Amino acid sequence: MNLISLLWNLIIFDPMLNGLILLYAVLGHNFGVTIIVFTVIVRIATYPLTMRQIRSTKKMSELQPKIQEFQRRYGKDRQRVSQETMRLYKESGVNPVGCLGPMVIQFPIWIGLYMAIIQVLPTSPESLAGLYVHLYSWLPLVHQVVPLNSEFLWLDLTAPDPTPILAILVGGSMWVLQKMSMTASTDPKQQSTQRMMLWMMPVMFGFFSLSLPSGLPVYWFASNIIGGIIQYRVTGLSGLLGSNTQPPS
Repeated sequence: MNLISLLWNLIIFDPMLNGLILLYAVLGHNFGVTIIVFTVIVRIATYPLTMRQIRSTKKMSELQPKIQEFQRRYGKDRQRVSQETMRLYKESGVNPVGCLGPMVIQFPIWIGLYMAIIQVLPTSPESLAGLYVHLYSWLPLVHQVVPLNSEFLWLDLTAPDPTPILAILVGGSMWVLQKMSMTASTDPKQQSTQRMMLWMMPVMFGFFSLSLPSGLPVYWFASNIIGGIIQYRVTGLSGLLGSNTQPPS
């Protein structure tokens, strides 16, 4: 095992796997509920970054008229436009890179959760033996509940949903979240990008939901719902309704 694999197991995979099993043990041995509660924990942990992302995106949208003025003033001098834009961002306390924070953090969580679902719900004696390698010896409770029950509602969380229901829920909830996150802009390029992302992300994740173990789409759906609630607290329904509706005070 190389150093990267050791660090991955030490920092992400083993804590996630043992945490999931521990949650399963205290939540009535229901792995679907475990994934939903795990999603809530992840969302709480990343809440400050998510709020920073939403507010930065909103602020960048408000700065669009000034950026367009730079483009008109300096014409084809892209370097000057870029310099003035970055100066404006700095003066306004906006960090464009900061908008990517929650997404960057989510990627290793998705990968770790995908691997943990496969490992924590073994389908053969060999995979069960592989699971025990990752269990913490100092946490006897996680040993007592293995193997886990993979049934949740109509789903086998180790296998793709045999119906399109979960894919529709994931794609639909992601479309609503993307729509709520859209900001007003007079820039044709930004408008085009937002329209593309509005449909590309839901279709892509809906397609993934048809072929991946259904435990991962359950996480995506729960995460989208929580994300929509957080987005509503900051921007209301203005993006979804195409209006200036504000969140409740």
